Amino acid sequence: MAAQNEFKVIGTSPVRPDGVDKVTGRAEFAADQTMSNAVVGKVLRSPHAHANIKSIDLTDARALPGVYAVICGADFPEAGGGDIGGEGGGSLKDVAQNVMARGKALYHGHAVAAVAAASNEAADAALAAIKVEYEALPPVLDVVKAMEDDSPLLDDQCFTKNLPETPDKPSNIAAVMNLVRGDVDEGFAEADEIIEQEYKIPMAHQGYIEPHACCATINEEGKATVWCSTQGPFEFRQMTAGICGMKLSQVRIVSSEIGGGFGGKTVVYLEPVAVMLSKHAGRPVKMTMTREEVFRATGPTSGTVVRVKVGAKKDGTLTAATAWLAYEAGAFAGAPMGPGAMTILAPYKIDNFKISAFDVLVNKPKVAAYRAPGAPQSMHAMESALDDMARKLGMDPLDLRMVNAAEEGTTAPYGAKFPVIGLKACLEAAKKHPNYTKKLNDGVGRGVAVGFWFNVGGESSAEAHVNEDGSVTVLEANPDIGGSRASMCLMAAETLGVPYESVKTYIGDTETSGWTMVTGGSRVTFATGMAVVQACEDIIAQCKARAASTWGVDESMVEWRDGEAVPAPGANIDVEPLTLADIAGKSAKTGGPILGRAALNAQGAGPSFSVNIAEVEVDKETGRTELLGFTAVQDAGRAIHKAYVEGQLQGGAAQGIGWALNEEYIFNADGVMENAGFLDYRIPVASDLPMIDTVVIEVPNPSHPYGVRGVGETPIVAPLAAVSNAVADAVGFRIADLPLSPPKVLEAIDSRA
Repeated sequence: MAAQNEFKVIGTSPVRPDGVDKVTGRAEFAADQTMSNAVVGKVLRSPHAHANIKSIDLTDARALPGVYAVICGADFPEAGGGDIGGEGGGSLKDVAQNVMARGKALYHGHAVAAVAAASNEAADAALAAIKVEYEALPPVLDVVKAMEDDSPLLDDQCFTKNLPETPDKPSNIAAVMNLVRGDVDEGFAEADEIIEQEYKIPMAHQGYIEPHACCATINEEGKATVWCSTQGPFEFRQMTAGICGMKLSQVRIVSSEIGGGFGGKTVVYLEPVAVMLSKHAGRPVKMTMTREEVFRATGPTSGTVVRVKVGAKKDGTLTAATAWLAYEAGAFAGAPMGPGAMTILAPYKIDNFKISAFDVLVNKPKVAAYRAPGAPQSMHAMESALDDMARKLGMDPLDLRMVNAAEEGTTAPYGAKFPVIGLKACLEAAKKHPNYTKKLNDGVGRGVAVGFWFNVGGESSAEAHVNEDGSVTVLEANPDIGGSRASMCLMAAETLGVPYESVKTYIGDTETSGWTMVTGGSRVTFATGMAVVQACEDIIAQCKARAASTWGVDESMVEWRDGEAVPAPGANIDVEPLTLADIAGKSAKTGGPILGRAALNAQGAGPSFSVNIAEVEVDKETGRTELLGFTAVQDAGRAIHKAYVEGQLQGGAAQGIGWALNEEYIFNADGVMENAGFLDYRIPVASDLPMIDTVVIEVPNPSHPYGVRGVGETPIVAPLAAVSNAVADAVGFRIADLPLSPPKVLEAIDSRA
């Protein structure tokens, strides 16, 4: 591994390759794609949160002028129940029924039919002409009540998974997970102080600015092509083909530029509907969700109830912990209870613990991934409890965390031993930061919290083509949602020894690129970056062989240095170095085009830790919380593109701050979301946020050629607890439930008074 000062381009911050196209409007997003004879697709959605669909009559809608197709669940084949994998979660059968209801509407906004028509007006008229007879059922909206034996059932075929014995009756609890180590009773007996608290967090949406959109067409051979906004074109191909009853080879997915995803665009909603409408209409079909549809009918993240009990000795040593976590799955199984359970205690050395997590069905939209799915909710609870423990012990909250901090060799709660990690380095940096050491004004509160995410590797493919002038084209299939094109160019340039400007990266589709896992899990710069590096190493090997042939020497007599083939030490030849451009320009005479490729299943993704510091002032007469300062410290392993890494830290902080202070799904008693728009679902705007300070720690991951850990997930994990702890410091007591919106904070202050 090269030292930092030996890198020529790694760690720099060149201009982003997609920037000009995006600010000039040249970049094409999913809603920009259309075809000359495309018709409009729209969806009819359930007005009930829970209802049996007794009948659907499409006759009148199909008879209207300008209507080309009208479909419902009966027009789709029966989907199998195989696991779809990736970040989408759940089974293909569940995803199919989420795309179009079959027999039962399970949340307000659940798709029950769809139309394709010549215009928006004709499509609206067709939707109005569809006759649906419903039998309304009581909605199940509270996750704890949903777990009770007498709760109404969403699915009478749902039997709890992972129980010691096969359950004999259905339940709204789709699955359980238990992690246990040591003896918790003995651990609590050793404790000098114990903190016990329940924490609630409602559903929240990823808040991407670009709504879901797609354009689909089927040719005379039955081949479907879909242009869409997706984080995983190959996963979308699998789901779309499976739901439509087609072979994989009959579906091509072309990913557009993506206007935000954060995990929310890892599962299909419109794509199979557009394909099926196109099949029936005999024309291309374009579909675009409204903002209201995005909120009502796509996947937010889980609302949770978490109960934590923590014991510690007077010196701060944690002796025991228990955690009970209930995650809302929405209408279909697949809540991120697993990652929630695995992360809640991961930053700390605790010998005795018991963690129980539950995946629970409720009459709300099926949840989707949201940046470190499950971890912000669970770690908010633990980090809040630790802050209260620090106050009880009279310890500095960072010192308490340092006493118990995991390090290389620590066995994580989920069983793996940590390799080299940067948690202690992050804690030390936070402790020294001016935003932590400065004296606070009266009435201002400060809070800290630790964040963690595993990061993942997985399957990736990449190709690198050398052009005749020595420039390089990289082709891979991960949609760029966080700067991956720039990081691929930087790693390719560093490996080949050529200028960054001579490398361009392009995103292929499912027929022009090798199979590659979803853009998610903070895996792309790690795993696909590793494939790009190996593809470039393939090019170097070919160039050395061609130089050896040109010079008439053995390949062992040639080295690659700074973008050139040069004689190795001891080679008794008098020749000029051959640059990449020299070799590429004469490639026809030395074996033909130069193409490097790699396909791998990357292992050894480095875990990532963070420490956040929040500074707030609470107006005790209105309950409004003003964020005065925020600091994000995180181990990036190696920052390939420094500015992009800082942007990831700032973006995750902004989302976590919004979740902590304002963001929530608000449902009425009938299960109807009452704030389905950005006017009422309040994400932070620029005036809500201070400048977010970032500190990038670099503890290189030895499993990656450039030390990459991945940085996209961890930044959202700690802000919820950091802000919550700062508010507790400002008002003098714990408000356990989020969001800390002005009405809730004011109510807590008044009740306390």
